[in-house]
Amino acid sequence: MNAAQPRPATAAGANVRESTGQLRVSIGQCTSEGRKPLNQDFHGAVVPGQPQLSLKGVALAMADGISSSDVSHVASETAVKSFLEDYYSTSEAWSVRTAATRVIAATNAWLDAQTRQSHYRFERDKGYVCTFSALVLRGDTAHLFHLGDTRVYRLQGETLEQLTNDHRLWVSAEESYLSRALGVDAHMEPDYQNFPLREGQLFILATDGVYEHVRAEFIIEQLRKSAGNLDAAARTIVDAAIANGSGDNLSIQIVRVEELPGRETLALLQQADTLPLPPPLRPDDELDGYRILRGIHASSRSHAYLAEDTQTNTRVLLKTPSIDRSGDPAYLERFLMEEWIARRVSSVHLLRAAPADRERRYLYTATEYIEGQTLAQWLRDNPKPDLESVRGIIEQIARGLQAMHRMEMLHQDLKPDNIMIDRGGTVKIIDYGATRIGGLGELAGASGGDQLQGTALYAAPEYFIGETPSAHSDLFSLGVLTYHMLSGRFPYGPDVPRARSRAAQRRLSYRSVLDEDSEIPAWVDTTLKKAVHPDPLKRYQHLSEFLYDLRHPNKAFLANSRPPLIERNPVAFWRGLALLQFLAILALLYQLQ
Repeated sequence: MNAAQPRPATAAGANVRESTGQLRVSIGQCTSEGRKPLNQDFHGAVVPGQPQLSLKGVALAMADGISSSDVSHVASETAVKSFLEDYYSTSEAWSVRTAATRVIAATNAWLDAQTRQSHYRFERDKGYVCTFSALVLRGDTAHLFHLGDTRVYRLQGETLEQLTNDHRLWVSAEESYLSRALGVDAHMEPDYQNFPLREGQLFILATDGVYEHVRAEFIIEQLRKSAGNLDAAARTIVDAAIANGSGDNLSIQIVRVEELPGRETLALLQQADTLPLPPPLRPDDELDGYRILRGIHASSRSHAYLAEDTQTNTRVLLKTPSIDRSGDPAYLERFLMEEWIARRVSSVHLLRAAPADRERRYLYTATEYIEGQTLAQWLRDNPKPDLESVRGIIEQIARGLQAMHRMEMLHQDLKPDNIMIDRGGTVKIIDYGATRIGGLGELAGASGGDQLQGTALYAAPEYFIGETPSAHSDLFSLGVLTYHMLSGRFPYGPDVPRARSRAAQRRLSYRSVLDEDSEIPAWVDTTLKKAVHPDPLKRYQHLSEFLYDLRHPNKAFLANSRPPLIERNPVAFWRGLALLQFLAILALLYQLQ
């Protein structure tokens, strides 16, 4: 299937309808593999229900694969689906430009990572690359995003106006290549434009297989003849391009603005673009259909409340920024990013966002409420957990991390306070305030710069010398968490945050998790030592390897399974050495006498 429609799209609108006071469009779409065996194009459109229609608008997207790549169709499908799903998961407080740009940047980083991890890493034109264009119609404005040579047109009277520039570099009259495309580089920002909307206005998205083989006059004629059936017009245009010799895949989308929102809706949109911070909340207060039950946590950064959805009677966790942070736009950006992350990730071991089913009058986040306790409290109740209990908890945390890493996200703040254990024993990672999203590290206000976002005692050494973190950094934190659960200590004590150079990090000395009374197998200690190695390249390369070695003796470790006494118990080692020296001195004095 090459027409992605995650939510229902209105495809026809010829009939005369009464005014609805909201945005209404008609959409026609057609795609064909043409003369090729595989269709590498992908397109989709979403016309959501309220309140998303007013708050986020209508979205269309189109991607075109490149012929040099055998996996470009994967890139095209991923680009369109990710955009149409993730855009509607972003905060209502973000502008269309901010929301869409962040979504595109995250998708671009994911595609780039797939290429770097594949055998196409040295031939990027054969990797996960595609062109991409998206059109968002919100309120009385059209927002256009573009990378590559898929084109977007606007019908102005009897003129088909090209709105996008082709990102194609011509080497000669016969040879050219894409100069910009989605997935071709780790950081790729799309062209952006916005235009005022008019009722009756038409926009067209088309791949080169279409626009290079039909004249503008023919397209205009078919649109005039369509009598409201835009799907039929799209099919006629594609058939004509094939008949005219197109040898490429062909895709076209047509959208007509049937009705614009009324003044009242536009006024609400202006309010949504500048959502105020909520006032301090007390039990029985109501906020956008959530009834406050009690406060859970309060700090200088944020306030958390247990609330009940008055429509569904389900409990949710509301989090509001502290009034003291109202003048900190970077903090507010990171705050809003948390809910988007909760909507993007999918794992039973990760905190989920509450449904986006209402208009918001204030800036806050809403997530599921987990009945249970933090890992910090669990450790207070179980100060000396057995190895099997620790394994079970760590394995669940790792599955949550793996789900984040697949989305090119790093949690960056693993610690007992950020882990919840519900009443059924399911372990969930919470608090995405420090999460780094691939592709967003360079954007102003985005969470995930290279500065330390998490807690120093659990943070990997690379954070303290300004190196770019990676999945190995989260692995280090998971290793420290495992070590701490087993011993109550930390593998390098407080020394990691103090090691601010490579030389200082090389001098870090791992302290064995074992002691003389320990029942932990020695090979588990060696597993932990590798997981928390100061050098990221000397740690496990994958979380799955760490989890396996945590349960199965690694043969490479068994040859030297018991570490020397100086590592297991430095105090006993030095006392023993001092005793030997004392005995040697006594023996020497005896001989002299």
